[in-house]
Amino acid sequence: MDITTVGIIGAGTMGNGIAQACAVSGINVVMVDISDAAVTKGIATVSGSLDRLIKKEKITADDKAAAMARIQVSTRYDDLKGAQLVIEAATENYDLKVKIVKQLDAMLAPEVIIASNTSSISITKLAAVTGRADKFIGMHFFNPVPMMALVEIIRGLQTSDATHAAVHAMATALGKTPITVKNAPGFVVNRILVPMINEAFFVLAEGLATPEDIDAGMKLGCNQPIGPLALADMVGLDVCLAVMEVYLSEFGDSKYRACPLLKEMVAAGRLGRKTGQGVYTY
Repeated sequence: MDITTVGIIGAGTMGNGIAQACAVSGINVVMVDISDAAVTKGIATVSGSLDRLIKKEKITADDKAAAMARIQVSTRYDDLKGAQLVIEAATENYDLKVKIVKQLDAMLAPEVIIASNTSSISITKLAAVTGRADKFIGMHFFNPVPMMALVEIIRGLQTSDATHAAVHAMATALGKTPITVKNAPGFVVNRILVPMINEAFFVLAEGLATPEDIDAGMKLGCNQPIGPLALADMVGLDVCLAVMEVYLSEFGDSKYRACPLLKEMVAAGRLGRKTGQGVYTY
């Protein structure tokens, strides 16, 4: 399948980032959200991001104009009907995603592929609520989407080879490096990353080192660009806790128990950058 138009549900951080990546690569985009304010904010974010690339001399003003012209914003699902692929990039909530996926399944032509940009929800389980389970797949982009090279492509039990091939080719056309992953809690990257972040909280709670020294140790000793505690603040401590709780529930293995300090900080509302305070103060 030749994917020339991509629909995106959600104009937030992930949605507008995916829209930018597609538009810059020559793919037309229809970005849908529930309100005019949401889509206006999303398209403004794309414009600002492209302006920063112009300042860095990575693209030209003409490149920006061409990319912006490829993005249509809307509050109507009907405007997605011309897309060959629709990516759901809504909030990480199972019930919400099921509602969106069912709505898309009912209105899109049978050959259209539906993808979910979930970071933790079962692709097999989401596919099962549709009438096109063979054309359902996971596309886990990483934040910030325009900068991050990786896309995890998650195959549900029902995903067809043709669907996987089409989405893999599209991710490559975006200049991304896709990796193919079987459906499992956390997939690959977060399965490794979030328990590492959780262990960093145990190290902090035990008083083995300061937050600064823990992060410096992992940056300098393991060549990580950002330390695990600073990364937790960026991701959101509440998100890290929620992911650990999913792992503990799904695997039933005590190695996935969340650090009590992480729980305590979330209870205190110290969620990281988005609240101005987490491990560090912003």
